[in-house]
Amino acid sequence: MIITKTPFRISFVGGGSDLSAYFEKQRGAVLSTSIDKYMYISTHACFEKDKIRCKYSQTETVDDVRNLQHPILRTVLKDFNLNGIEVSSIADIPGGTGMGSSSSFTVGLLHNLSTYTGRSYGKKELGAGACRVEIDLLKEPIGKQDQYAAAFGGLNVIEFNTDGSVSVHPVRVSDETRMTLNTNLKLYYIGNQRSASAILAEQKENTSQESKFQALTTMVSLVYKLRDALEAGNLDDFGTLLHENWLLKQQLASGITNPRISEAYAAGRKAGALGGKLLGAGGGGFMLFYTPTAAHASLNQAMKKINAEPFDFNMETEGSKIIHVER
Repeated sequence: MIITKTPFRISFVGGGSDLSAYFEKQRGAVLSTSIDKYMYISTHACFEKDKIRCKYSQTETVDDVRNLQHPILRTVLKDFNLNGIEVSSIADIPGGTGMGSSSSFTVGLLHNLSTYTGRSYGKKELGAGACRVEIDLLKEPIGKQDQYAAAFGGLNVIEFNTDGSVSVHPVRVSDETRMTLNTNLKLYYIGNQRSASAILAEQKENTSQESKFQALTTMVSLVYKLRDALEAGNLDDFGTLLHENWLLKQQLASGITNPRISEAYAAGRKAGALGGKLLGAGGGGFMLFYTPTAAHASLNQAMKKINAEPFDFNMETEGSKIIHVER
């Protein structure tokens, strides 16, 4: 049995510039961190050697990989030309909540199966491989940030170059800054799990509009301002830049915000948050705030009044890894 553990991510600024509609014209960038919530994937030989069994929210048992309904499992298992295998997945967070779950699944699956078949995939290969599966083969209208965030782990600026390549640059922060940042990042679940595909498809189409393209360009500039603020330990600037990014992001597509999201964000700001954003493409899921410690109690109370559930997490640094191998 082989088990992989692959983190989810929180993206702070620059999201949307990882779509090809933007970075093929101008370099994109995001600043994000992986967190200590994970996708676990286990594989072992199937008792029925001519079968493939996959367990996720459903259980599928097939004779031919092409008959699998799960698109990522079907595509990756076909790529590896595997039969007589059982694959199971468990996640700390459900899909459709804005933390890059599908890409964490894809990265973890590639990491697991490369080990299962005796290959060695580095972090860059895992990120690129997951992009190939999701974007090139499955034609999902998504960007490239989630795959590399899950593969590399840590607090990074991830750049998307016009030639299609991706560069990952760790943000150098002191232990004190990292601890304070982690303490002051407050996360709340506001509900409404959703598919990001429709919002991202609209956003991709809208990028051809000059105003949307310029909004993304400004968001990319915020990536480097935020990196500099973090490296200088100026965390109040972190909240301000997060707020500026969220105002710009709402301009990119119609489904990014809604009355429930606007209510939650306004309540958070009124309670003392310096800035925040909805995680992921939009529509629902988790709302993130940067809030000085003195305002934590009032923020918690404000979120409780609108039935937004607090969710504890910590930043992590390792990325996807193998946690168990038994031949």
